[in-house]
Order: sequence, then structure tokens, then C-alpha cells
Amino acid sequence: MRPVSVVAADVLGLLEGRGQTVAVAESLTGGLVAAELTAVPGASKTFRGSVTAYATDLKRELLGVDGALLGERGAVDADVAEEMAAGVAGLLGADWGVGTTGVAGPEPQDGQPVGTVYIAVAGPGGAGGVRGLKLDGGRAEIRSHTVRAALALLLGELIENGRAQDTEQAGGI
Repeated sequence: MRPVSVVAADVLGLLEGRGQTVAVAESLTGGLVAAELTAVPGASKTFRGSVTAYATDLKRELLGVDGALLGERGAVDADVAEEMAAGVAGLLGADWGVGTTGVAGPEPQDGQPVGTVYIAVAGPGGAGGVRGLKLDGGRAEIRSHTVRAALALLLGELIENGRAQDTEQAGGI
């Protein structure tokens, strides 16, 4: 398994090569995804910023997550993660957005058990994806694994988006 710092550097390298940017909306990770990205020298070329929306009302007020969705399903939800990712990209003027939401513990939240996590990526032209995780371990392990998974999802989406752009530029399939 590659170190998370290498994945972060790969993400920023791909973004820089394309002239694109990224922003992060974090809940359970509390700024750890942003910390990994900004630990990479030269991150300021592609990293726009982050919002740590730990409180549910901030997800709605700052990131534009649908209040009815939050009221119906709570903050620990795949659609909430997607709206967080899209919301932070729009708020901070980035090409790509990443959202993390979940339960690191020690208690369940919104009817979800500890270790339930959703991460999402929103990119240009509808690119992106969401991933649900059921993680074991303590609070620190859950948060650390979520950071790794979020950066891996972003890297995967960037690679896939790059392939799609190459296909379009070559005249399609």
C-alpha cells in the first residue's frame, strides 16, 4: 500500500498538469484530508481551500446541502457526501470537490453505527463518484482510513476523467 503522502502528491501532480484545482469539505476527518494535501510542497498551485463543517447545520448553511435531505436521513449519508463535495467546489471556485462524512465514534450518530463513512468526489462535467465504507477500529483508525480512501477516490476519478478526455480528443469511440 502506497503512503498517503504519495497519493496526495499524485493527486496534486495530476491537477497541476491539467491546470485544475481542488477543494475539500470535511466532517469526521476534521481537516485531515486538507492537511495531507497541503503537506505536499507546491500544493498552493492546485489546492483552493477547505471547509470543516463538523456541525450538521453548517453542511446546509455553508455547503448548500439540502435541508430536507439532512432532516430525513441525517448527515451520515451518500447523498450528503455528494452535496458536500459539489458545494465546496462551488463555494471555493474549484474544479474538483471532495466530501467526507461519517461516524468515527465513540457513539453512533443519526442511527448509523461507528465506522459508517461516505466519501464523494465532484468534478467538471458531472465527473465524480461516491463510496460508502464500513470501517473497524478506533476513532483515529477510522479517520485515518477515511483520509486515505478519500484521496484514493479522488485519484481514481482524476485518472478516469483523464482517460475520458483523451478519448474525446481522439474523436470518441
